[in-house]
Amino acid sequence: MNNAPDLTDAPDLADVDVLTVLQALSDPVRLEIVRQLAACCDVTGSGELTCGQIDLPVSKSTTTHHLKTLASAGITADREQGTRKYVHLRRAELDQRFPGLIDSVLRAAN
Repeated sequence: MNNAPDLTDAPDLADVDVLTVLQALSDPVRLEIVRQLAACCDVTGSGELTCGQIDLPVSKSTTTHHLKTLASAGITADREQGTRKYVHLRRAELDQRFPGLIDSVLRAAN
């Protein structure tokens, strides 16, 4: 069984410019989402969390808005499995398109 995220609805990163990515990452809540996804990838290797596992000090509807913004900027992708939605950081693809960007942004935010 393939557990890789389904990226069919995710934008092609060749069509995404760096300004779009940086604008999406400029919000502290979205940056925290990316930080949690990156930490998950470092710890588990899976690089994905369910929406409920993302710990944020905002409402569920606000979290949904931020997740949609990250997805439309090409930073994340999601997949559904049963009643759960998994969010995946497109780290390898982002590193290929914009080398070192995610690491630099996360380092600068600390």
